[in-house]
Amino acid sequence: MRISLLCIGKTDDKEINSLINYYLNRLPRHWNFEITEIPDVKNAKNLTSDLLKKEESKLFFNHIDKTDLVILLDEKGRQFSSREFSVKIDTWMNTSVKKVHILIGGAYGFSDEIYERANEKIALSKMTFTHQMIRLFIVEQLYRADQILQGKPYHND
Repeated sequence: MRISLLCIGKTDDKEINSLINYYLNRLPRHWNFEITEIPDVKNAKNLTSDLLKKEESKLFFNHIDKTDLVILLDEKGRQFSSREFSVKIDTWMNTSVKKVHILIGGAYGFSDEIYERANEKIALSKMTFTHQMIRLFIVEQLYRADQILQGKPYHND
């Protein structure tokens, strides 16, 4: 199974990048995890929010195949505990999912086309975080899920 994090824009914050790399180096090799930073849409300031979302969706679709599993990180999504999230990943592995894309949208979220294509929506919190911090949080949760799946001691168990 391959897991991919698709993000609009770059993370320029050195501290956040350092923390992301800390967890990236601890993810299991068999997940073939990769982060793809999709460049911001050109002339975005001249576009309405709906047009911007449509342009971003075209960029996302350039990276997604028809058989790929698409997970949106979205405030309207379902929240999981870390243990529940690890079960979800285990299910993906045991049902022979070949590629999972986890998407982080732009400032205005996702277009209707992306919502229609998505297999699932996950919310990391009801709170609002920067897109850069969300990258860190999802990579850390993937690491945590792997540790849980390996049966390593978890939290205060």
